[in-house]
Amino acid sequence: MNKYKLNLIAVAIGFTFSAGVMAQGMSKVDYQAGKDRISAEFKVAKDACSTLSGNANDICKVDAEGKEKVAKAELEASYKPSKKSRYEVDSVKAEVAYELAKEKCDDKAGNVKDVCVKEAKAALTSAKADAEAQMKTAEANATANEKAAGARKDASEDKSDARYSVAKEKCDAYAGAAKDRCLDQAKAGLGK
Repeated sequence: MNKYKLNLIAVAIGFTFSAGVMAQGMSKVDYQAGKDRISAEFKVAKDACSTLSGNANDICKVDAEGKEKVAKAELEASYKPSKKSRYEVDSVKAEVAYELAKEKCDDKAGNVKDVCVKEAKAALTSAKADAEAQMKTAEANATANEKAAGARKDASEDKSDARYSVAKEKCDAYAGAAKDRCLDQAKAGLGK
């Protein structure tokens, strides 16, 4: 029954921590309120651990501290959104999951515990590698989008220049005021 209550409390706290940090572009006042809310929720979560004993208490505390770290990282990413802050959130989540998994391994002994710790470390390494790959992919996509936009602009200018050249050539068939009017219309039509 205690594990059920612990899981229920953890889920409730998780929803509470994540619900308030989803807003983008928050004000300094909202940011400070978020920090205060996270601190208050952490205190409640940590106090809830006092009813547990042994490793269950340790797991509960590590879980509460981890959720606080994740909530703070998400709050920071919402306050100052960037690829780097998103990477920091992913890294913190990976580290928190590792610490929690490692604490849960304390219930085991011998080779089973060693395997448990190695699996937790492998999951950490994998999650951090994924976070770094995601950040580098986002950076590469941004660079590629900038280059593609530049290429499209250059192509558009080249097309416009080619159409203007054709229009100028057509205007050469006229003389005097008619030629001037034709050139003015070509310039106006092609934005020259």
